[in-house]
Amino acid sequence: MTADTILTASSIITMDPDSPRAQAVAFDSASGIIVAVGSLAECQATAPGVTPTDLGTDVLMPGFIEAHSHPVISGLYTQEPSHWISRSQGFATYADVQALWRKLDQSLPAGQPAIFYGLERPGQGAPELTNTDLDEFFASRPVIVMDISGHEIYFNSATIKINGWVDGKPPSDPEAARYGRNADGTSNGRAYEPAAVLAAAAKVQGAAIPHPLLSAARWYRKLAEAGITTSSEHAFSTAMAPAYEALASVPDSPIRVGFYHAATEPSYTQPFTSKIPEARLWKAGIKMWSDGTPFNGTFAASFPYLEDSTTKNAQIPIGPSGDSVLNYSRVQFDAILDQAAEAGMQVAVHAHGDVAIDFVLDGYASALARHGLLGTDHRWRIEHWTTGRADQFQRAVALGVATPLAAYQFIYQDDMYDGKLFPSKIGSQVCAAGDAVRAGARISFHSDSPVAPALPLLDVQCMVTRRTLSGDIHGPNQAVSVDDALKAVTINAAYHLRRDHDLGSIEVGKFADFVSLSADPYTADVAALTDQVKVLGTWMQGRKIDLDSFISEIQSIDPSEHAELPDHAARNKCC
Repeated sequence: MTADTILTASSIITMDPDSPRAQAVAFDSASGIIVAVGSLAECQATAPGVTPTDLGTDVLMPGFIEAHSHPVISGLYTQEPSHWISRSQGFATYADVQALWRKLDQSLPAGQPAIFYGLERPGQGAPELTNTDLDEFFASRPVIVMDISGHEIYFNSATIKINGWVDGKPPSDPEAARYGRNADGTSNGRAYEPAAVLAAAAKVQGAAIPHPLLSAARWYRKLAEAGITTSSEHAFSTAMAPAYEALASVPDSPIRVGFYHAATEPSYTQPFTSKIPEARLWKAGIKMWSDGTPFNGTFAASFPYLEDSTTKNAQIPIGPSGDSVLNYSRVQFDAILDQAAEAGMQVAVHAHGDVAIDFVLDGYASALARHGLLGTDHRWRIEHWTTGRADQFQRAVALGVATPLAAYQFIYQDDMYDGKLFPSKIGSQVCAAGDAVRAGARISFHSDSPVAPALPLLDVQCMVTRRTLSGDIHGPNQAVSVDDALKAVTINAAYHLRRDHDLGSIEVGKFADFVSLSADPYTADVAALTDQVKVLGTWMQGRKIDLDSFISEIQSIDPSEHAELPDHAARNKCC
C-alpha cells in the first residue's frame, strides 16, 4: 500500500516497545491505515511525491483510549440542558449544590423540568434525599437528582405528580430494583437501580432534553478535547444502537466505541450488526455488575466503614457488607458465564469490593476451566478493582483476567476514603496500580464517565505521583512509572478492548488515530503534567477532526429521530 499523507513532528511517541520514537508517520487517507513509521526518508519512500505536513513543535502520540465508559449517558446527564453537580465540577459541598438549586429555580422558565447529576453524599455531606427535601427548592417544577454512582435517583413531589402514580404510590417494584416508600406506601422521592430509576425519571428526562443526540455529541467533543479517540459503552442495550450509529455516521465523528452488552437484556449474547463499519462500532463483550459502589455502602467488602460524622451524615451502613450485597448467586452468575463462553464472548464484570473481586475470580476460574479456556487469550475482565489486593491481582494474571483500574476512585475520592470513610491502611491503597504492575498485570485507567470527567493526562499525573487533586499523597507504594501510566491510556486500554491489533500504538498496519500534544509527557514534570502538556487536536483514521463541524453535523439531525434516547439511557446502570 502506498501512502498519500506524511506527518512529521518534534517527536512521535509510538508506544511500540520495539521502536518507541519516530520522526515521521505515513498513512493512506482513504483507508486510514498507517503505511510507514520511522525516519522521514523511510516514510517518503512509501509516498512518492508527497510533501510532508510538519506539525512543528507538536508531539504526536496514538490517540488515548478509555476502556470503560458510558458516552451517551454521560452526554445526557452532564451536558446542557442537564446540570453536572459533582465535586469535580466545583460543587465541593452540599451547600454549593443547594445554592445552585435556589438560583436555577428563580432563573429557569416556570414549570421547566430540570435534571441534576452527580450528587455525592459522603463527599459533599448530603443526606439521602426525599421528595420533601427537594420540594423546599423546587415547589412546582419537576426535578430529578441522580446520585453519582448511577444507582440511585431522588425526585420531588412535582415529579411524582406528573408520573401519574395513583395516590402518590409507585407501582410494584420491578425485578432487581425498588422504589423508596413511606409507611403509608406513598413515594418518598427515591428509586434504586435501573428499572425503577427509568420509571421515575423517564417523563422528566423526555421533557428536559429537547435534542438528546446533541447532548451526547457534546460529550464526544469533551472526549476528543481530552485526546481520546476510542471509548466504550459498558451498559449497552439494543435500543441505544441508533444513537451510537448516528453519532458515528457523520464525517467528523471523533470517537470509536466498543459495546459491552448488559446481561440484563435477553439478547446480550446476540451479535451486533450495523451499516457503520465494525472498526468504528463493535460489540466487544457482555457486562455484569457483581456489587454496588463505595459511594453509598453497597459494595461487597470484608471491612467496615469508619463510624464517624462523614458516614453518619451520608447515612451509609457501617458494615462490613460481605457477600450480603452481591447482585448474583453463584448459580445465577455461573449460568451467565456459561452462556457467554458458549457464545465466544469477552466478559466484563464490575467489582469494587474485595469480596466482590473474589466472587468474580472464583466464578471465572470455574467457568474458564469448564469451557477449556484456561491458558487461552480470552481477556475476561474485572472492572474497577477499587479495593483490590495484591494477591487478587496475582490470581487475575494467572487466570489471564484483564485489569482495567478505576483511576477516578483515587483521583476524586481518596481524600475521603483515606481516613474518613475507611482506615488509612485500606483507604490509602485504593486503586492499587503498583500492586497490579508488580503482579505482571497490563493495567488501563478509566473515568467510568459520567462518574468522573474523562481526562487521561490527569489519570497519568495522579497515578504516577499518587497525589489527588488536593495535592495530598495517598499510598505512594502504589505509584507507577510514567511509561506504565501512558501504556494504561493507550496500548493497554486497546488490549483490554481486544483492539490492540489495530489501535493503541503508531505501527504499520494500524489505524492512524493520533493525539497531538503541546509537549512530551515523558520529559515534562509529571507532578504538573496537565499544566505543561495540552491536547492540541486529534486524528481519527487519518482525518484531522474538526469538532465544530462535528457538532454542526449532529445539530442537523432531526431531534425527533432520537426522542426516546433519554428513556433508553435511563434503563442503563453506570459503573
